[in-house]
Amino acid sequence: MSDTITRTAAIDRYEDDWAVIFFTDDPDIPVDIPRRQLPRRKPREGTYLAIEMSGDDIVTITVDRAATAAARKRIQEKLARLRRGDHLTDPSPNDTPSET
Repeated sequence: MSDTITRTAAIDRYEDDWAVIFFTDDPDIPVDIPRRQLPRRKPREGTYLAIEMSGDDIVTITVDRAATAAARKRIQEKLARLRRGDHLTDPSPNDTPSET
């Protein structure tokens, strides 16, 4: 029996009986998982999940409430900056182009 690892993923969207997720450590490749494998109270798009895996098999999926809250807070702060127009006059350190 192989060891289990826990990976973090975010739900991008639902398509029929499938949830399309992106793992945070490999965000370029969408992964489809059956909706029936999600927690009983179906999480909405943008929710982060902690997915315990054994090899390629999913053992358990739980909602990662801390990661979801942090992402929502980060998005709300960015939207507030956009609404205020801060992005036009005062770039944050992450928004400044790097010197090459």
